[in-house]
Amino acid sequence: MEEHNISVGLDIGTTKIVAMIGRKNEYGKVEILGVGKSKSLGVHRGVVNNITQTIQSIQQAVQEAEAAASEKISEVTVGIAGQHIRSLQHSDYITRANSELVIDEADIDRLINQVHKLVMLPGEEIIHVLPQEFKVDGQAEIKEPIGMYGGRLEANFHVVVGQVSSIRNIGRCVKSSDLELEGITLEPLASANAVLSQEEKEAGVALIDIGGGTTDLAVFKDGIIRHTAVIPFGGNVITEDIKEGCSIIEKQAELLKMKFGSAWPGENKDNEIVSIPGLRGRDPKEITLKNLSKIIHARVVEIIEQVYVEIKNYGHEEQKKKLIAGIVLTGGGSQLKHLKQLVEYITGMDTRIGYPNEHLAGGSDEEIASPLFATAVGLVMDGLKRQDRKMAEEAVEETVNENEASEEDIKEVVNEVQKERRSFLDKLTERVKDFLDNAE
Repeated sequence: MEEHNISVGLDIGTTKIVAMIGRKNEYGKVEILGVGKSKSLGVHRGVVNNITQTIQSIQQAVQEAEAAASEKISEVTVGIAGQHIRSLQHSDYITRANSELVIDEADIDRLINQVHKLVMLPGEEIIHVLPQEFKVDGQAEIKEPIGMYGGRLEANFHVVVGQVSSIRNIGRCVKSSDLELEGITLEPLASANAVLSQEEKEAGVALIDIGGGTTDLAVFKDGIIRHTAVIPFGGNVITEDIKEGCSIIEKQAELLKMKFGSAWPGENKDNEIVSIPGLRGRDPKEITLKNLSKIIHARVVEIIEQVYVEIKNYGHEEQKKKLIAGIVLTGGGSQLKHLKQLVEYITGMDTRIGYPNEHLAGGSDEEIASPLFATAVGLVMDGLKRQDRKMAEEAVEETVNENEASEEDIKEVVNEVQKERRSFLDKLTERVKDFLDNAE
């Protein structure tokens, strides 16, 4: 596998596991070289509950991707989601020893590290600390305090919290599949990077990623992530309802949902009927499409209403926090017919379906540009970004080595840059790696 060229995203979902290999072309767009997909066994609502089955599914997806791209995979960027993820708002401040010096990255680092010391519930760990806006000596609404004078530096933070054991279990599955963990990313953030434009993030937008087991939400405003939530319902509960309501097997329920399902019952006439073969010698079952869409409608409304509660919790109804760009739907569940219209009807917000083609190279396979692969594309992009950062750091170090004269001074600067650039997720990845190495 060529170093610094290829990135692999591994999306461990409830219904499917996707391994996607990609690289940047000369125009800075992402070119997908190969995709592997396998049925996800052993994951429930985004959380691993059977290690052996999950490892088998990962290996199958990886082998398929390797065969398609003719590349050997050794490192992957993994997404985490699941019902254990929650987020909270937190404010913190530091008092600077010398207000005569300007605020630098080390001060912001100190403030962020202070937030990491927050006491969480047992078994929980902080995954992301995302600064919202800063205050310097009481002056509010500062986006970038570096270079300013001030004695007291305050900030509001969006803190994302998850269960340590769930993150470690994912790490264990990846390691047991003979892969290295290159990075960990929150799945709603990966999907957002793949399907949202910068203008939408500035104007204010809510990304709803409807997966098989969970529905992820990420709210952006002024280019900054403001709120995240994971709702423990997805496409699987709709299939489950069809199975119960129509007394049919799961495979048939899934096919019915995908082929004839609609989120809007008014669409179907009473005389539209679909016939399903009975089990082994039994008579076929007849189901009206109107009943089918009523079952789907009831569950979809429940999911959307829960998401809308989260959007209101963020404060969408306040004039200043209004989400002008409305809602973007992505994930496999967003392909349900008439879902866009239903979401607009319930929330009163502009809605579109998000396709991850914004950053993909022209001529990409149409299947890859489906909302189904939004998270995987986002993870590939995240891995490529991480590699660019490594290369930039190495280039700075090379320059340092050539410039012997003030080597110590420059090295100090390099260390500062590296320290600031390493997001907490990189540190978390290292901790998971250490834990797995020690557990061997």
